[in-house]
Amino acid sequence: MDFRMLVKYCSPTLAGIKTAGLFNYIYQSENELFSSVNKLNSIFYNTGISVEILKYKDNFALIYVYRRKMLERDLQKNNVINFLSQYGYNEKNFNYTYALSVLKSKIQNDKYFPHEIGLFLGYPLYDVIGFIENKGQKSKLTGVWKVYHNEDEAINIFNKFKKCQDTYLKLYDKGESIMRLIVVA
Repeated sequence: MDFRMLVKYCSPTLAGIKTAGLFNYIYQSENELFSSVNKLNSIFYNTGISVEILKYKDNFALIYVYRRKMLERDLQKNNVINFLSQYGYNEKNFNYTYALSVLKSKIQNDKYFPHEIGLFLGYPLYDVIGFIENKGQKSKLTGVWKVYHNEDEAINIFNKFKKCQDTYLKLYDKGESIMRLIVVA
């Protein structure tokens, strides 16, 4: 797997300032795909970061890189579980591993992409709701996500993520190892 792609799309997650990142990966064989993800998970073993393949087909994979503790915290925020229950997530015994398995199943099997994925990426609930209700239209601002509320806060977050990405890419391109770029939680 191209680590530069990981740094480009997931640097705020590696830095510990964003819950998760998502990117498309073109693989040569299923064996190479699974081997790459297993390698990343072994590299990240004691860092609090995990890597999941959300879907793969025809040499295309959707890769999800996340911080377990941050995801658990995000999914426990006010009204998130209640919101997700409206989209087929069972409220009983709810935890991040269960929620992630439901999301993964929906991505693999449903006709439509599950827009609640924004919650798994650390986006604010009110913006995820705004995106769904407005069918991705009428946002006040578009950046890392489509913003429907609190533009000023989103601009600050987007700038922080961009600065992190730029810094991490420069460091990586100068030869810094992926492990040196990870903030261990």
